[in-house]
Amino acid sequence: MKLIVQIPALNERATIGAVIAEIPRTIPGISRVEVLVIDDGCTDDTLLVAQRAGADHIVRHTANKGLAHAYQTGIDTALRLGADIIVNTDADNQYPGSEIPGLIAPIVAGRADIVVGDRQVQQLDHFSPLKKRLQHIGSSVVRWASETDVPDTVSGFRALSREAALRTFVTTEFSYTVEALIQAGKRRLTVIAVPIRTNYVDRPSRLHRGNWNFIKRQAAIIARTYTTYEPLKVFSYMAIVLFLPGILLLGRAVYVFIGRRVTDLTGDNLQALVVGGILLLMALLTFLIGLLADLVSGVRRIQQELLYRVRTMQVEDEAWRRLVAMRLTNLEETRQSEAEPEAELPST
Repeated sequence: MKLIVQIPALNERATIGAVIAEIPRTIPGISRVEVLVIDDGCTDDTLLVAQRAGADHIVRHTANKGLAHAYQTGIDTALRLGADIIVNTDADNQYPGSEIPGLIAPIVAGRADIVVGDRQVQQLDHFSPLKKRLQHIGSSVVRWASETDVPDTVSGFRALSREAALRTFVTTEFSYTVEALIQAGKRRLTVIAVPIRTNYVDRPSRLHRGNWNFIKRQAAIIARTYTTYEPLKVFSYMAIVLFLPGILLLGRAVYVFIGRRVTDLTGDNLQALVVGGILLLMALLTFLIGLLADLVSGVRRIQQELLYRVRTMQVEDEAWRRLVAMRLTNLEETRQSEAEPEAELPST
């Protein structure tokens, strides 16, 4: 099995060398380990340091396109290079390379499609109590949305099998961690977590501008991705929120109307009648929008399956081309060796 470790990088010259140097090149169950660096618009000499440290492949973005785009570029490139397992790690040296064998072990054993490294955030001393609490709440929401059991849902240290990589296609512009996890859960891929240790990173994050910015953007990703896969549920919940007060107001209007006929009850039911009717109408329209969105989601699932099959064919074609090129090279070398004249034996 071939393992490719992909490293998205943006101006990480100070740490990229140590990250690559620490990646083990011999792992049980793996025949070959290669390192792929994704240059997401670096303006320093990150690539030069990476090449000197032993990076096998480098793919470049002409400008900074964001972590999610760099992650997807790495997945696509690793598949074309024939990867059977792909490990994603950060260029800031947060995740030790020595943890890679343990991370990929469940995939090698055939027990998982995706493995996420659990940083055990609650035990990290450099995380503030607020950050730990926010991380716990956020991961709980993602576990609910993705129907997985991953404690550290925003961990970027993760391994994917070839099948999982072929079915992964990130569309967000911010971070891949949450969207990829929800995708995996909805596509019934087997996702597990393994505990890992981490290195302390003493610099501000380049992904976001503080905790609240991170929460806001991740919340938008969760809402959009969950709605993409469960539109009828989402719009039904919204319809219920409108339906319940609407039916209560209409009930009051009916009660007042009947009370006027049967008893001497006095009161005005016009406002309850109007507002309740509007709310019920809005609930009905919301539910109908959910039905339409569910039909669109069905078409999207078909498109995703087509995308998976096209990517599979492209990867297989690339593998055949590499195999044919290798065999032609070997054949040419054999012909050249046979065409060389035999050396004359020295006379005695």
